[in-house]
Amino acid sequence: MLQKRFFKTKDEVEVTFSLERENGAEVAVVCEENGWVPVPMSYSKKNQAYQARIRLPKGGEYQFRYLIDGQAWENDPAADAYRQNEYGGQNGVVITRE
Repeated sequence: MLQKRFFKTKDEVEVTFSLERENGAEVAVVCEENGWVPVPMSYSKKNQAYQARIRLPKGGEYQFRYLIDGQAWENDPAADAYRQNEYGGQNGVVITRE
């Protein structure tokens, strides 16, 4: 699930990436905007999901995926769109336009 917070005075959007899973895995979000470097997600007992916040430039479209235990890739079922990737799968897309 994606939640977006737009700032009136900044040219960026705070995106909360959220993946519902049972606790116990090591989960990270990877995004093309930061060079596909994994950003660790922390588990929220309240939401029963892994979450991470990343600020992205306004007005763009950014591909992302979740990395589970450093091995398995998963897409967000609530992504704004999907794009084919070079490995025969798809990446989720987050759109940062209002």
